[in-house]
Parts: sequence; structure tokens; C-alpha cells
Amino acid sequence: MNTARQSPGKSVPFLLGNTSAVTGIRPLIFGMKWPLILVLLIGLDALSHQKLDALMNDEESMCVIEKISDSSICSDDLLVIYLDLGNAACAIIPRCHQFRRLLSQEWGEPSVQFVQAEKGKDLQAGVIQGTVLSEYRPPTPPSGTGYHRYQFFLYEQPDDNVISLNKQETKSFGCWDLDSFVSRFNLGSSVASTQLMTQNFED
Repeated sequence: MNTARQSPGKSVPFLLGNTSAVTGIRPLIFGMKWPLILVLLIGLDALSHQKLDALMNDEESMCVIEKISDSSICSDDLLVIYLDLGNAACAIIPRCHQFRRLLSQEWGEPSVQFVQAEKGKDLQAGVIQGTVLSEYRPPTPPSGTGYHRYQFFLYEQPDDNVISLNKQETKSFGCWDLDSFVSRFNLGSSVASTQLMTQNFED
């Protein structure tokens, strides 16, 4: 979700860039009118900043998290909980409240909860146990590349299967072929899945 924001550099010159246009008085006029002109200019400058601050505050207060309409991946029973944001499952991370920057730079791994797990089970509360094959890395989409999808898939591990990564998968996420991974360990269809979308926080 991209929110257009007018910068101070665009709004202030409109009011203050041309003294004659704002005040209706030529610069050659001196005497008692100058304090009035100066007060008027200061007042207009303060007013322009007040309007800009109000606009920015309105954008922050109207922060809306849009949902991704993709039923092939988005299932309601897999939650992805981030600090201060809440459930990011099937959501487009907004720019407001610095959510994109926090997601990339400050928040740790989310709490992933499977609501259909048996009552009292760890996975229902977001407590994931087992062997970590690859440490969590936050979304860091490169600048200028638009929105990126970050997907979560939950599979049931067969009792006799020991899951591991090959050298290519260990070396780079770019070498990770999900379909090949699922086929290699006979994981079958995912139990649940979801995704989120975000872009570089400076874009």
C-alpha cells in the first residue's frame, strides 16, 4: 500500500516563495508596514507547517493494513504475529508507523501459530520445537524492486523422516526449490500456508 505524502519542500514555497504574491505589497515599501508583513509571513509559515503536520498525523491515524486476496496460499488458520503489528498473515505491510522499517531492522522472528492444532499443543501457542535448519532472516527487499512476497508453509513431518538441507539450500535461499524439498522428504500437501507482502521501507 503506497500512501502519497506531500513533502515540506512542496508546500512551503507555495506560501512563501514569492513575497509579493503572498502579501500583495511590493518589496520597495518600507516604514510601519514591514512589521505587519513580517508577522504575516511568519504566520503563514507556521500555518503551512501546521497543515503539513496535521496531514502527516492524519496519515498515521488512518493506518490501514490491506489483506491479500489469494485463497490458494492464504489460509485463516495460520497466524504470523509480529510485535506492535499483530497478525500479518496475508497482509500488505503498510508504511505508516514505520512498520516496514521495524519489520526489516528491529523486530525478531514472528510467533507462528496454527489455530487448528490440538488444544494445549505448543504449535497452537506459537511454540515451535525441533531442529532449526536455517535461522530466521527478516524481510529485506532491495530498494526499487517493488513488493516482495514472503510465504509460510506448514507441513506434517513423517515419523521416520529426518529433514535436512543439501549444500545448495544451505548456501543460499535463492537455491531453495520448495517443490523439490517437499518431494525429497515426501511431505505431501501443506497443512496450512500464508504470506505477507512488503517493500523496501525507504521506497
